[in-house]
Amino acid sequence: MDYIAEIQAAILNVHGCNAKYVETVPVVEEFQGQTIWEGEVEVFETTDHPKAKRIYAWGHATGENDQARRYLCVLELPPVTSPQTAVKAAIVAEIKHAKSKSR
Repeated sequence: MDYIAEIQAAILNVHGCNAKYVETVPVVEEFQGQTIWEGEVEVFETTDHPKAKRIYAWGHATGENDQARRYLCVLELPPVTSPQTAVKAAIVAEIKHAKSKSR
């Protein structure tokens, strides 16, 4: 299965909707002058989600020896309105999740 098909399968699994690939957008997210995330975000359209018309998604290697892949799928719902804001929302969610685990 190719990368786009894997992401489409992840979107179907996570959000229960089909997704049509639109484009790939490069994103660089910086904080206090440092690059904290850099990669490509895949943009998809969906017609069968009750609220979102677009979904932003990307994958990255994870696990021991980077043998597994993790996919992030972010719906275009305010405040998420672009690939850039999808990345920001995912970073914030990761930070909140990490903080809740450390308590």
